[in-house]
Amino acid sequence: MQTPIYKTRRPAISILFALALGLWFTACENSETQTVVTFTDLAFEDNFDTDGPVDESSWNYELGNGVNNGLPVGWGNNELQYYTDRPENIKVEGGMLHITALRESFEGAAFTSARITTKGKVEQRYGRIEARMQLPWGQGLWPAFWMLGSNIDEVGWPQCGEIDIMEYRGQDPSTLIGSVHGPGYSAGDAVSKEYVLPQDRFDTGFHIFGIEWGPEYINYYVDDVLYNQITPEDVDGEWVFDQPFYIILNLAVGGNFVGAVGPDTVFPQTLLVDYVRVYNGPN
Repeated sequence: MQTPIYKTRRPAISILFALALGLWFTACENSETQTVVTFTDLAFEDNFDTDGPVDESSWNYELGNGVNNGLPVGWGNNELQYYTDRPENIKVEGGMLHITALRESFEGAAFTSARITTKGKVEQRYGRIEARMQLPWGQGLWPAFWMLGSNIDEVGWPQCGEIDIMEYRGQDPSTLIGSVHGPGYSAGDAVSKEYVLPQDRFDTGFHIFGIEWGPEYINYYVDDVLYNQITPEDVDGEWVFDQPFYIILNLAVGGNFVGAVGPDTVFPQTLLVDYVRVYNGPN
């Protein structure tokens, strides 16, 4: 069975793209019909309109070097930053969320940054989850927009599941990666696909990063481009993506995914987030 392609409400060019994509899938499947559904039921949004700290009715700060969260120093990935809730590292200003990495000596770390989650406050099963962001750049920078299963405290990782909507190596500013992690396909064995921005870089302007997620599929988008679909047939283990997940935004420095900080990497570097939105999806 061909999994349906779900679309949010977009301008006319987006609708034409969705229709063309549907026709293409139909041709490939010969007689099967492709369903196009519009997401309009907004479940959550943060437009970061009020200057100051983040809205703590929606967001939690995760602080430290990982140890206080039950992980080894470096958040389990040999990262170099210490996460804080200081305005130097995270603030809402001018209609944007600013997550800023600094090179400074702080609590034994050589860098500081910030990480926030919606755990226990905004949790979603299925739907479209998207954020409009401009990414930083430089060797060793690792911004991410991702999700973890809300049952992580009970079952641990990777059994809880992880959906990486957007991961990015600052040294490769035209390429991002979307992935899923679960039991049997985690860390270096995650199911992933890269997307290369045509003739542009993610640090020079804003782009919309999102997934459209339903029973037995996760579709990955950059702006209006569908670049990957992951289904249970694609994973070498249990499919654990039929439960609520929470959202994470962070900017890491160093770590296994990006390597050491480059000698030419300039600090401060800021991840800018215009908005985060969640639309309800099929049940």
